Amino acid sequence: MISYKKSNKILSKSKIKIGNETILTKKASYRICAKNIYSSNNYPAANNTAFDGFAINSKDTTNLNKKKIKKFKIIKTIAAGDDPNIKIIKKFSAIEVMTGAIIQKPFDTVIPIEQIEFRPSKKNKKYILVNKKINKNNNIRFLGSDYRKGKKIIGKGQLIKPAHIMALKTLGIKKIEVKKKINLNFYSTGNEITNQDKIPLWKIRNSNVHYLNSLTKYMPINFKEKIILRDNDAKKFKKELIKNIKSNTDVIVTSGAVSAGKYDFIPNVVKKFKLKNYFKGVAIRPGKPITFAKFIKNKVFFGLPGNPISSAACFRFFILPFLIKSLEMTTEKPIYARLKNSFSKKKNFTRFIKGKLNTTKKGITEFEVLKGQESFKINSLTKANSWALFPAGISYLKKGVIVECYLVSPF
Repeated sequence: MISYKKSNKILSKSKIKIGNETILTKKASYRICAKNIYSSNNYPAANNTAFDGFAINSKDTTNLNKKKIKKFKIIKTIAAGDDPNIKIIKKFSAIEVMTGAIIQKPFDTVIPIEQIEFRPSKKNKKYILVNKKINKNNNIRFLGSDYRKGKKIIGKGQLIKPAHIMALKTLGIKKIEVKKKINLNFYSTGNEITNQDKIPLWKIRNSNVHYLNSLTKYMPINFKEKIILRDNDAKKFKKELIKNIKSNTDVIVTSGAVSAGKYDFIPNVVKKFKLKNYFKGVAIRPGKPITFAKFIKNKVFFGLPGNPISSAACFRFFILPFLIKSLEMTTEKPIYARLKNSFSKKKNFTRFIKGKLNTTKKGITEFEVLKGQESFKINSLTKANSWALFPAGISYLKKGVIVECYLVSPF
């Protein structure tokens, strides 16, 4: 059995290489950006109005006041998408503009429609009245005020989210280079595991596969549920491993059959293959029997314990970080919080604790350890929004100490 710290070092050395591909921007949601992308133009592309109203030249209002009122002749109406060019523009001219309409010289300020007084009347709008000095640049959205040409839109290693798609499409970027999706095959194990709805007391519904599949929903992963391996299926598992190694599968994951019991056949089968790196058993709870192997080819294996919380914790703290590194994603940063309730544990073990992150009225981030930390208890996970990592070398964590926390899902 190795330490959690040592297991992380082995995983870091074992990351797999994931290639790049170019896809349509509209299909890039929840993919990983493979290189920095910069804007090739300005947005907005030109000055435009933020409100419906009337654009004038602010210089024409320099000497105006309530005693010195001036009529500005309405010479044109321009809406968003209209050509803003006007050949002849005399002094004291005004153009009616709709939100988004381009504002060009000599017009440099916009008076909102609500502040306009018309002449001769509202029904016969030929002029607007101005009875005060109007400052330049009122109610104008400026060229490049959102994105300047050359500004970074999204960085290498970032998860592309819907807001990024909006920006990329707005700026005219049709295609984008992303990391290829990871192909992950998942096998449940055990005579007790079933996909049936109605089951006898000695059977267990196959929930681990659905939880883990849901957890990767917003990651570039092709998650495939494979067959259920039964307690005497060592030969079948070996055949499945051979098929996976010869295929385009990147990651093979099993749940169960990795401990030290009579039917825990997974580690013995895996060790028969030529491996670059391997470990079985890590000083953690839950999840101590976790098994890992890096094959000679660019493929890896993770054997998760069968208990649901053990499986969930090991996936969150071993497989997800491994996938993030292999995809060259931006490194996940922990959230540091004050421990709300004290906790005791075995000194030499790292503990993954289900809990709640909250912010107090004073703005302090707190982590509350929930009841029901046993590896078979699911109820507490449904109430949790985060995991805390309590490190080895400490047996008692006192209320008020700062602890390292991670959201249940980082995406």
